Amino acid sequence: MNFLQQRCLDVTRRHFLRGCGVGLGKIALAGLLTDTLSGRGSTGSPTEGDPLAPRQSHFPGKAKRVIHLFMSGAPSQLEMFDNKPELTKLAGKPLPPSVIAGQRYAFIRPDAAVLAPCYKFSKHGQSGSELSEMLPHLAKIVDEICLIRSVHTDQFNHAPAQIFFNTGFLQPGRPSLGSWVLYGLGAETQNLPAFVVMSTGGGLSGGSALWSSGFLPTIYTGIRFRNQGPPILDVTSPGGIDSRLQRDTIDLVAGMNERRLSADGDPEITTRIAAYEMAFRLQTSAPELMDLKNETKETLELYGCEPEKPSFARACLLARRMIERGVRFVNIYHEGWDAHSDVAGNVKNNAGITDRASAALVMDLKRRGLLDDTLVIWGGEFGRTPMVESNPALGRSQGRDHHPQAFTVWMAGGGIKAGFNYGATDDLGFHVVENPVHVHDLQATILHCLGFDHEKLTYRHAGRDFRLTDVHGQVVKAVLA
Repeated sequence: MNFLQQRCLDVTRRHFLRGCGVGLGKIALAGLLTDTLSGRGSTGSPTEGDPLAPRQSHFPGKAKRVIHLFMSGAPSQLEMFDNKPELTKLAGKPLPPSVIAGQRYAFIRPDAAVLAPCYKFSKHGQSGSELSEMLPHLAKIVDEICLIRSVHTDQFNHAPAQIFFNTGFLQPGRPSLGSWVLYGLGAETQNLPAFVVMSTGGGLSGGSALWSSGFLPTIYTGIRFRNQGPPILDVTSPGGIDSRLQRDTIDLVAGMNERRLSADGDPEITTRIAAYEMAFRLQTSAPELMDLKNETKETLELYGCEPEKPSFARACLLARRMIERGVRFVNIYHEGWDAHSDVAGNVKNNAGITDRASAALVMDLKRRGLLDDTLVIWGGEFGRTPMVESNPALGRSQGRDHHPQAFTVWMAGGGIKAGFNYGATDDLGFHVVENPVHVHDLQATILHCLGFDHEKLTYRHAGRDFRLTDVHGQVVKAVLA
């Protein structure tokens, strides 16, 4: 329902003054009203009053949608992607002072002993990309992905690093990557949320800030789906309520919300009205989405998915089904990679959970003709140290601490060069020595694949124009197809 433009014209002086009386932060509404009243969205195109109307990007982007597989807790690149035989030679000895000078860590001293890589590496595909034995399925599609081994970040603790990777800032309150994409491109479906979030593990250090719309209107916030049963609680009608009564109830509530909108002029009421409408449509669309009975046995086996069992594999298969149905952005968070102890066991367990389904997703998208315009991203918030973490007081041994200086991310499809390796670390896997890629650079590149100049995709808030990459970031042109 296209209420936003019409209703923002009715903003009253009383509402403005009352909002400012509660908190000056509400002056941020001015930015929303300015864009809405002028009929301009993020790219200067008319929105016709609908904040989710499809919009043109700054230039034709090769990607139309994104699936972001975020490995929360930070996978060890040294056990999976970045082969460092030199660490085996130095095992049990401290790193040279010239390497560790000026470094700080969360749980270990910089002079902690070196821990040798726990798994063997070998080369795969025509690209000759090296992967560890823990990634046998990714090895089969290595010529479809781009491995970036030189990513680095500013943050060395989980919550700020996760928020930084997902929003471009270390504290909650900024729009997430998915929100920026939705704000810039709009939605392609009215039957499902355009930005969906799923998780497969324990708690997330960054919490809901990772998919928040921040100071953007809340209609751009990611919608959390459960991985089993009804995707959203309390959407199903209770017994005795038929569709006609449900429709009448929603119309009644919408009418009351419209009257409140007329009185207060608060654009967030528009989000509330849209949420009721989406909930009504979800009663039909969500069960169809979650029902995997029409998927072939071959497809289920490809992902390693048991249809009724919640898992990372099921989430990946659902992500493919979502983008087929017009969902713009899907986040899948898999928690559990924080290997302060037993890094070998941690990698074996989590790679066992994620490797097959991650590779299957890329394969499945390609065979359905969807990979060319779907961008797949895989990675965590930072890397792990070459040095060992052992702390008897905490019951930790043979682990690795947080390492923001260097880690690996891979991407596929959507304008990214396939079968390509980019960047390198030193012989100890400690510092980036070739083609460094900051998190802001990665974000700028993702937006470029979607057709956006990251410096121009902005939103005016609190008196200045904000963007995902803040005042940093360069597109990594070498990884573009």
